[in-house]
Amino acid sequence: MALGFLSAGTITWIVLKPETSPVSRPGAAAMSSSSDEEKRRHREQFFGGNSDRNIRGGQEMKPRW
Repeated sequence: MALGFLSAGTITWIVLKPETSPVSRPGAAAMSSSSDEEKRRHREQFFGGNSDRNIRGGQEMKPRW
């Protein structure tokens, strides 16, 4: 039982630990912000959907039972 708590705590710590990356050179901060901007743009494009498509009168969803 103690082993279960230990492994659950370890997994939780690995998942939730803060990511620390020391900036070693002056240009690294600028590069990370442009990378963050690129990631944000990619997420918006991926999850944004097609704004030209009308989805209001779509097919009715029926339960399978």
